[in-house]
Amino acid sequence: MKVIALKFENYRNLKDNIITPCDGVNIIYGDNAQGKTNLLEALWFFCGGHSFRGSKDSEIINWDENFARIEMRFLGQEREQTAKILFRGGKKSVEINGVQKNSAAALIERFCAVVFSPEHLSLIKRGPGERRKFIDSAICREKLKNAVVLSKYNRILNQRNSLLKDIYRRPSLADTLPVWDEPLLKSGAVLVKNRIDYVKMLSDREYHNGISKGKEELKIRYMSGYEASEDDTVGEIYEKLKCKLEKHKSDDIRTGFTNYGPHRDDIEIIINGKNARAFASQGQQRSAVLSLKLAEASVLRERMGEEPVILLDDVLSELDAKRQDFLLNELNGCQVFITCCEKSNKEQLKDGKIFLLNNGEVS
Repeated sequence: MKVIALKFENYRNLKDNIITPCDGVNIIYGDNAQGKTNLLEALWFFCGGHSFRGSKDSEIINWDENFARIEMRFLGQEREQTAKILFRGGKKSVEINGVQKNSAAALIERFCAVVFSPEHLSLIKRGPGERRKFIDSAICREKLKNAVVLSKYNRILNQRNSLLKDIYRRPSLADTLPVWDEPLLKSGAVLVKNRIDYVKMLSDREYHNGISKGKEELKIRYMSGYEASEDDTVGEIYEKLKCKLEKHKSDDIRTGFTNYGPHRDDIEIIINGKNARAFASQGQQRSAVLSLKLAEASVLRERMGEEPVILLDDVLSELDAKRQDFLLNELNGCQVFITCCEKSNKEQLKDGKIFLLNNGEVS
């Protein structure tokens, strides 16, 4: 997967332009608040039509304009392709290879990338919800059917929780609970299996060894309240979930929500045998998240048969020189975009292309 050219018009603070990156490492260099992250965000939109910053579509358009447009030529599925996204009136329309699409989701299996931004440090620092979000986002971008399973589970979970609140006020409604239990268990078991398989693949990668120059070992494992394991089949996970759900039905009615299931699971991140959230330094946490992101790229490559584009936003700060050198000069075979402010970072680059971004102007 390679970006051949990116064109943007009325996109945030970026001045209208076309950039042509190299196939290797591309550094986007400049002071803070010049638009470096905006450039990476524009590339990420072609992964499925969403901002990695959680921005609304209306926020993409330059203040003085009523529309914004981004276009990309890229190499994917062994041929050159094109994609266009038009933002207007808080909505967007998508065109792939000259054909209008009904949804931006059509981009998911066309172009793939992995992004790291400082916000992703919350993957370790915050609660289980951030780690579930990371895994779910990754599996959903691999296959549309995974996104369908996740959406179905969340929809049924919300309906079951609403019923649980009603049962507390009207106990006679308890007889209707099995209507939601069965579909919840079926979609939940598939979701957990998808997650566990993905976590196992991430854990098998060795990127952290390279980033830390052999000083640290990174492990991750799936944690559930019903003892789901990587050797379990979907059917076995279903039975474990069912047993837990039945055992705690009275607790669910009392509290008004479902106490056990995929929505309460966690992923433990371990560095040298210790929980990273409790014991890792800021630099170690950053390295760990980077390692997971590079492992995510490796899994995407296996699943899709192509090397994803890697987008690294403000990644080099708080990393020592050896870890910086690994990212700048040792990520062979893939196209990389890295934003940075420090002059020394761009001078470390042995081979690649450097873009200067100043007040929205790219050169």
